[in-house]
Amino acid sequence: MPGPARKGRPVDGILLLDKPAGLSSNAALQRARHLFNAQKAGHTGSLDPLATGLLPVCFGEATKASAYLLDADKRYRVTVRLGRQTTTGDAEGDVLRELPVPVLECARIEHSLRRFTGQIRQVPPMHSALKHQGRRLYELARAGQSVERAPRCVYVHQIRLLGVEKDLIDLEVHCSKGTYVRVLAEDLAADLGTCGHVERLRRLAVGPFRGEDMLGFERLQQLAAEGPETLDRVLLPVVAAFTGWPSAELDADSAWYLQRGQPVQVARAPRQGLLCLYGPGRRLLGVGEVLEDGRIAPRRLLRQPPG
Repeated sequence: MPGPARKGRPVDGILLLDKPAGLSSNAALQRARHLFNAQKAGHTGSLDPLATGLLPVCFGEATKASAYLLDADKRYRVTVRLGRQTTTGDAEGDVLRELPVPVLECARIEHSLRRFTGQIRQVPPMHSALKHQGRRLYELARAGQSVERAPRCVYVHQIRLLGVEKDLIDLEVHCSKGTYVRVLAEDLAADLGTCGHVERLRRLAVGPFRGEDMLGFERLQQLAAEGPETLDRVLLPVVAAFTGWPSAELDADSAWYLQRGQPVQVARAPRQGLLCLYGPGRRLLGVGEVLEDGRIAPRRLLRQPPG
C-alpha cells in the first residue's frame, strides 16, 4: 500500500535566502519551507543565529545537491572585536576575560593575517555541532562541560583587511568547508597580543552562489502574496548547484542504463572524479563518478518525470 501523502507542493529548486540575525538556520529553513508550502527542503551549511547572509535552501530534488554544496568554499564578511573573549567566540556569549588592546597598524595586522592563510589547523570550538560520544559539543558546553578536541586542517584561500577602527577589525575571508571563523578571530587576536571574538558575521558566498542574488523574508512574503507561481520564479534550477563542474553527456541508451544503477561507458568523458551527467536534450540526470576502468557509475540521480 502507498504511504501517506506528503504535505505541501512538490517544489524543486534552490532559494538563495538572506538569513536574518537572531534566527537559527533550521528555523530559517522551516520558515522558507512554509512560505513555499514545499514538501521537502534542506539547507546547505548552518549559520550561527548571530550570523546573517547567504543560506542556500534546497527544495525537492535540489536536496540531492545539498551534500555537494556543504563541501563548497565559503566567503564571509566578519568584524572582530579585540580585547574581549567570550564563551561562544562571538558577541552572544558571556565575557570570559578582557585584555588591553595594543595600538595596531595595518602592516602589523596584515603580517598576522598571512600566518592564517593557506592550510591551517584549528581546534573546533565547544559551541559547535560536532559530536563527542553521541552528543553535540554545544550541548556539553551548555552543561558546563569541556572535552578535548583534536585539531582539524582547513584551508583559508584569502583574508582581506577591509578596515580598522579602535578595537574593531573588518575582514573578508574566503575559506574551505569546516573553517570556524570564530576560531580564526580568536587566534588572530591572540597573535596580535590580546583576545577577541566575532562581533558581526555575514556570509557572502557559498560555492557558485553569490550574495548579490539573495532574497530576504520580507521580499519573499511579498512574492508569496502574489501566488505560488510568482514565488517559484525566484528559485534557481538544480543544475545551478553544479556550475563549474566537469560534465559528460550520455546518449539515450546510456542514460537508460545509468538510471537503473548500472555503470556506463561514455565517449570523451573526463577520466577521473565526480561529474555532472546530462542526458539527451541536456537534461540533468545527476552526479556520477569515473571508475578505475573508465566507466561512469551513478552516485546521486535525480527523479525523472514520467513519460
